[in-house]
Amino acid sequence: MFPIEVKNLKKSYGSLKAVDGISFTIKPGEVFGLLGPNGAGKTTTIEIMEGLRERDSGEVKILGLDPWKNGYEVHKKIGVIPQDFTFFEKTTPKEAIKYYAKLFNVKADVDTILKEVLLDEMENHVFESLSGGQKQKTGLALSLVNSPELLFLDEPTTGLDPNARRAIWEVIRKLKAKRKTIVLTTHYLDEAQQLSDRVAIMDHGRIVAIGTTEEIIQQHGSGERLEIQGEQPLADYIRANTELQVEYSKTKEKITIPLKKKIDMLTALTTAEQSGMHWGEIQTRQDSLDDVFISLINKPLGEQGKEVKQKSNKKELH
Repeated sequence: MFPIEVKNLKKSYGSLKAVDGISFTIKPGEVFGLLGPNGAGKTTTIEIMEGLRERDSGEVKILGLDPWKNGYEVHKKIGVIPQDFTFFEKTTPKEAIKYYAKLFNVKADVDTILKEVLLDEMENHVFESLSGGQKQKTGLALSLVNSPELLFLDEPTTGLDPNARRAIWEVIRKLKAKRKTIVLTTHYLDEAQQLSDRVAIMDHGRIVAIGTTEEIIQQHGSGERLEIQGEQPLADYIRANTELQVEYSKTKEKITIPLKKKIDMLTALTTAEQSGMHWGEIQTRQDSLDDVFISLINKPLGEQGKEVKQKSNKKELH
């Protein structure tokens, strides 16, 4: 059984299609990143999966249960840390965990949970005195009180400094090592790339790419390319004397050549040398997840749909 199964999920607000027929599954023990610009439909999707919002149509199963019809049972099995987590200002992390344990009517090993989220040294400090990262760790601690099978972490590092972000990453990696299934929404693409087994990129209520970061880069990126610092005449010379595709940026004074075969690099550099013209720094480059993300969300909606459908058809053929 998949911890999360979503099929043709739809949710509209008037004429706005917040979620427009998305489908995906999440495997046990997987960290699944949900990415997208503001207004992409991420929060609505998460709230439907958490049982906080009713869907218009489609199927959603969380740990085998319908989160809207069986919300009470689902909430006992999941842990949630919302965006901009906050708590009673005069409460310590230790007191907060005990309070949540009473709410869930469970026995919680307070000391173990505090150590698990790297907060044991701050257990008796009131919430208002904690740093941003320590407040987020308190939220993580509370999400673990009921020993959840599934965790929803919604923007857990937003607004934190780099050191605090890394500390939260360490906690998430520890949870991953314990085979916890985690849904992670984030605006930080490096965070998704570091922590997620797979990611889905949403835009205008649709999933425009899904897979490992490597798969998404391979499927939607422009591939490996050679960049040569040089002027327009050199670009023209390489184009005229090879069968390579050559692009030139006048503002950056950079020649870019897609590398379809390994020999293409040798051909380009040999031709550049034979030209007798000056050329400077060279480097090979591949698209990052950031590059692909920006490319996908800037495409017209129809083009996104065509590309996703074409990729799907190719997979089916193979």
